[in-house]
Amino acid sequence: MTHLNIGVIGAGGRGYLSGHAHKPEQGVKITAAADIVPSALQKYKELYGSDVFTTDDYHKLLAKQDIDAVFITAPDYLHETIAVDALKAGKHVYLEKPMAITIDGCDRILKTAFECKKKLYLGHNMRHMPIIQKMKKLIDDGAIGQIKAAWCRHFVAYGGDAYFKDWHADRTKSTGLLLQKGAHDIDVLHWLCGGYTQKVTAMGGLTVYDQITDRHSPEERGDATWSHNNWPPLSLKGLNPVIDVEDISMMLMQLDNGVFASYQQCHYTPDGWRNYTFIGTEGRLENFGDYSGDSVIKLWDRRHHYQDHGDIEYRLSCDLEGHGGGDPNIVSEFIRYIREGGKVKTSPIAARMSVAAGCQATHSIRNGFMPTDIPPVAKEIVDYFNQDLEV
Repeated sequence: MTHLNIGVIGAGGRGYLSGHAHKPEQGVKITAAADIVPSALQKYKELYGSDVFTTDDYHKLLAKQDIDAVFITAPDYLHETIAVDALKAGKHVYLEKPMAITIDGCDRILKTAFECKKKLYLGHNMRHMPIIQKMKKLIDDGAIGQIKAAWCRHFVAYGGDAYFKDWHADRTKSTGLLLQKGAHDIDVLHWLCGGYTQKVTAMGGLTVYDQITDRHSPEERGDATWSHNNWPPLSLKGLNPVIDVEDISMMLMQLDNGVFASYQQCHYTPDGWRNYTFIGTEGRLENFGDYSGDSVIKLWDRRHHYQDHGDIEYRLSCDLEGHGGGDPNIVSEFIRYIREGGKVKTSPIAARMSVAAGCQATHSIRNGFMPTDIPPVAKEIVDYFNQDLEV
């Protein structure tokens, strides 16, 4: 497949990701866009040419026979329906994370891609971030021995703006933020630890944002733009009229390879960053920063009292554009995959398992913090998708 025509469903917001694919000189063009916001469609015409087909009905985009592949960057609660429709229409699919907002939704997408034999590629761009790749290589090379434990702390300083002013705050549209926001981190923990969550328990609650009474009307679109000036959290205005998701969550995971992991997420911290720790039989690995230009990975592999510098330190100079280079890298791999095939870093099965862990952890929170098992995927589905996974 030498020439590719690309369509984008959900042109606004995260849809900007698709711009990394538009390289007419290499035979890849964005030729169609769908969105319900006219300004988003107009921007695509300005960026990619007045001849770009635009519509507020994604079915009309999928009906175009000259579209080879689509980016689906619409809101999470639409992922399942649009992805199934796109696969049935014969399109290769780049699907933004999370795969869907339910386990059944993920399994329906997997089954459809399996039956239609079209390529399904998941947007877990953190697998393409240099600092995550470096940590994975260190672990795979045995720098800390056999991995036994891991945890991630995620401080979401912008959470009140980004997730409590629009549809994210409504569990009918997101399930919860352990799923929506946590899908990336759960996937990274799974990937670097070499296993999937088998059992999970979690605690959490809505502890701050339910106290804010200033809400926009149900007819308005929430403004999820954020600013450092929106502080402290209880001073925020214009929150979503429905807020029934947790603003703090803590989950414990037992992976199928015996590793124990935890994930903590808070949406009202003053600082925003994520910190991973991995502990093995011969050392500990930790990151400070994830995609800024001064990120560092610290490795402790000798016994001593605590020291803030590692026994070995790895400093990374990361691309600040597109999640530390993760966005352009993942789009490049998607284009290569649908053109040439071959192995890829992202995995539809892994994406489903991160959703499953987030869903079951949310269920645990809302049902007395009880331990919950993760339902498996049919073996033939696992084998089909894993044949393209880079080991």
